[in-house]
Amino acid sequence: MHWLETLDVALLRFVNQTLSNPLFDWLMPILSGNALFAPVLTLALVLLLWKGGARGRIFAVLLVLTLWLGDTYVCKTLKETIGRPRPFVVLADINVLVGKGSSAAMPSSHGANWGAAVMLALIYYRRRGFWMALPVGLAVGFSRVYNGVHYPSDVLVGLLVGAGYAGCGAWTADTLWRWAGSRWFPLWWKKLPSLLAPGLRALKTDEAQPDQAALGSRPSALDQHWLRLGYVLTTALLLLRLGYIASGRIELAGDEAYQWIWSKHLALSYFSKPPLIAYTQFLGTSLWGDTAFGVRFFSPVISAILSLMLLRFFAREASARLGVIVLLIATATPMLAVGANLLTVDPLNVLFWTAAMLAGWRAVQPGGTTRHWLWVGFWMGLGFLSKYTALFQLLSWALFFIVWPPARLHLRKPGPYLAVLVNALCTVPVLIWNAQHGWITVSHVADRGEFDEPFRLTLLYVFNFVGSEAALLNPFFFLGMVWAAMAFWRSERRDARLLYCFSMGAPVFAVYFLQSFHSRVLPNWIVPGVLPLFCLMAFYWDKRRDRAIVRFGLKAGLILGLATVGLLHETDLIKKVTGHYLPVSKDPLRRVRGRQEGARIAGDARRRFELESGKPTFIICTHYAYVSEITFYLPEAQAVVRGVPLVYYQETETPKNQFFFLPNYRYSNRKGDNAIFLTGLPRPRHDSDPPPSPRPAPPELLNQFAGVKNLGVFHADYKGRPIWWFQMWECRDLR
Repeated sequence: MHWLETLDVALLRFVNQTLSNPLFDWLMPILSGNALFAPVLTLALVLLLWKGGARGRIFAVLLVLTLWLGDTYVCKTLKETIGRPRPFVVLADINVLVGKGSSAAMPSSHGANWGAAVMLALIYYRRRGFWMALPVGLAVGFSRVYNGVHYPSDVLVGLLVGAGYAGCGAWTADTLWRWAGSRWFPLWWKKLPSLLAPGLRALKTDEAQPDQAALGSRPSALDQHWLRLGYVLTTALLLLRLGYIASGRIELAGDEAYQWIWSKHLALSYFSKPPLIAYTQFLGTSLWGDTAFGVRFFSPVISAILSLMLLRFFAREASARLGVIVLLIATATPMLAVGANLLTVDPLNVLFWTAAMLAGWRAVQPGGTTRHWLWVGFWMGLGFLSKYTALFQLLSWALFFIVWPPARLHLRKPGPYLAVLVNALCTVPVLIWNAQHGWITVSHVADRGEFDEPFRLTLLYVFNFVGSEAALLNPFFFLGMVWAAMAFWRSERRDARLLYCFSMGAPVFAVYFLQSFHSRVLPNWIVPGVLPLFCLMAFYWDKRRDRAIVRFGLKAGLILGLATVGLLHETDLIKKVTGHYLPVSKDPLRRVRGRQEGARIAGDARRRFELESGKPTFIICTHYAYVSEITFYLPEAQAVVRGVPLVYYQETETPKNQFFFLPNYRYSNRKGDNAIFLTGLPRPRHDSDPPPSPRPAPPELLNQFAGVKNLGVFHADYKGRPIWWFQMWECRDLR
């Protein structure tokens, strides 16, 4: 095989050096990746989804799925298995005209992506598609060799591998549709019997006509099709999300790691949050171990449960088709998509708020029973044990009884009062814990809301609030939601469904909108009110679905939202299509990257100091997130999280977080021990800016230890880019 390697290197040098010329030096880096590629590709996919018919839509969906799955799993696995170094690593005379990738060389991801695109173009558009895609794919492959980042064989193997898994993927999708479609979706399957190009046609009129006996049952059968589609989408999204959190592509956020430590010290409540998040993480890590997957396991599960609840609700109250649309809208909403992967208090809050809302809808019907009201109280109680904003649902109920007089008949029955009693009983653990700890949560919540500050009117926070919500809720859906919430009062205020959904969502938005005139409001605070107002939007606009503006808004919102959500899951896609990473300051995933590397750096410093000094050495951090992330990702720290910790929060005289109330997190009893002190530094505004300057040792550190030595400024990287900057000191002999 040596002659093949020799030929490969000779061809590389011929292309990279012999064919070198000024025109190619300008053109080839552009072909490898440029800023116009992403907008052009996005525009092409939008046009295919919008105007491409069944053929274009299936081609676009399969192309996106194939590129994502192939690049993420097939190419990455092959690169790691083969481990072939890039040519510039072993050949000193290679001219490198683009950025030096950190991954292995074989196979070329660019080649695989274009091989997949050429194969799908051949399947769906025959010779015309093939001869349009092939020259571009070959040109891009040639550019990877000319630019000095791949051997010719890397590109050739990439093209073949990409074409292979694209063909297999299309055949598998078609086989699955032929089997499942004929059984579960027979009406749709008759119109689209195959997902491959030859079968992409509607049946002729005489073939598509059902017999007269079936006409009466057709609407019900069609609704069952939509319901089954909702089940399929829910299952597919659950599996995709579980696969994503299991892939290790993102690390734990600070709050997730912080609440993981709570789960190792179960209590009736905690400094800043009710206890249910800790118990949920305890259950998840008991099932799957102390891993990121175990911590986050219930987040995709909660999202799937919410989807099923809403799907069944719309199937009863409107149509399953509308339920599927709401499911897609929620999937294409960035704020809700984040909650489907990260496990904080918000997914639990949304789950129980929505469960109480749906149970409440049954309770306020003329046939509503005490049992329905007890469920309302139970779900609201669990909502309170998840997040304190669940109390706003009492305000929602008060508003609904005001705007819908028929519901007041239930106030003459015991049901609503029993619901309040059950809800109140669920607050007992939190009240007991706070009574034992000086009602610290009350003062903390007041500090977060700046309620102890004098009132000052400012529009800056208002614009930030509205702008953030419009972006995170998808601009098209945000506008449709606000419009529906205002417009239905004029023409449909007699529709109890719309009034009920408005009452369950609008008070949350109203309270925080008013607060934004006084203080800063975080975008996620309104999240329990989002799904109720999305339900209102769906009911309102469904009656107007024949309008062109409604169809345009839904399609544009789904396309924009799904593309945005996809990028939020993997911002490195920007690098693949443009050749450049997002600036770190603009990357939304910066908070879930570099944490494991930072823990390793801090752990190495601790071990070196301990070996050098011969004394037990621990770590002190100035932020609860640093304590939590280092504890989670440093094996020796994770092993003692329930015992004598290895990582501590800097001790304070007054409570700043939950560590103040954990007796084993007081390092003042470790007299004579050494420590590594770590504090975060501000991230440079631009990637090209100089690193942050070192700071002097904090005065309290000089008082606590006999000697303090500055170790300098460090950074934890992700793919060669500094993500997390921090400074460390060696501290000798705790006094």
